[in-house]
Amino acid sequence: MRAIVAESGTDLVWREVPDVTAADDEVVVDVVTAGVNRADLLQAAGHYAPPPGASETIGLEVSGRISALGAGVTSWTVGQPVCALLAGGGYAESVAVPAGQVMPVPDGLGLHEAAALPEVACTVWSNLGMTAHLAAGQTVLFHGGASGIGTHGIQVAHALGCRVAVTAGSAKKLEVCRALGADITINYRDEDFVERIKAETDGVGADVILDLLGASYLDRNIDAVAPDGRIIVIGFQGGLKAELNFGKLMAKRAGVISTALRSRPVDGPSGKSAIVASVVENVWPMVADGRVRPIVGAELPIEEAADAHRLLESGDAHGKVLLRVRD
Repeated sequence: MRAIVAESGTDLVWREVPDVTAADDEVVVDVVTAGVNRADLLQAAGHYAPPPGASETIGLEVSGRISALGAGVTSWTVGQPVCALLAGGGYAESVAVPAGQVMPVPDGLGLHEAAALPEVACTVWSNLGMTAHLAAGQTVLFHGGASGIGTHGIQVAHALGCRVAVTAGSAKKLEVCRALGADITINYRDEDFVERIKAETDGVGADVILDLLGASYLDRNIDAVAPDGRIIVIGFQGGLKAELNFGKLMAKRAGVISTALRSRPVDGPSGKSAIVASVVENVWPMVADGRVRPIVGAELPIEEAADAHRLLESGDAHGKVLLRVRD
């Protein structure tokens, strides 16, 4: 089979590699489309090694059709169209994945589009639904509202009956967020999100903040969060280290939680299989009835993976960037 291989630094080459096979409790998916994520850019640059035992090939989500079943797999059948959350291996013609990380394609959705969902759906739901316990009537703030995480999260939070606030860096991106259901849109280039959130909530703040920036936003997130609120950090584009003001945090009885998806075990109460099952139960009905839809900013052939990475890095695309492997 063929896969993308990082050669000579960040050069991404589509070439022959050994075939994959299904181990016990795994399936092989013949990939139709792969999703592109910022973690892929880090891995390609040599800054984000895959978890022990995971494929060295880049790629954290795919859609396709099952072509082989490992011993012990009874919940899937050969030929079934699926999408899947991966620890690696998605930029390839085929990938082996634990059966518990495979999901049916939501009703009414095309197979290509389904590749835009696994990583964002599992990230958003595991944090908002399973960790923060976001509920109707609460206010949630997404930093990077026009990103793949943001565009999906806006829709899920809106479907839950929440008030949705976002930050983004251009009027065009904020318009995308408004069209998806964002109630409060903040251009971080010319507006202080702390002041705006407080003004929009009568000084209370956001009940939940989902943050991709990390260190650079930590102190201001504490200022912007409501009493008993939750700040969930899922990225560190703004740096890894910051000073935490416990006085401000404790005065609000608020919490700062950092989470990661890729490094979780397959099984267990907080494992990827449990998250996938909860996503299928709670989010897939939102997709099936049209309340949530995948937002695809661009789709390129797999041979142009390097261009897809540059596009994502530039910030010019909103929503997900996809790589088409086969028709």
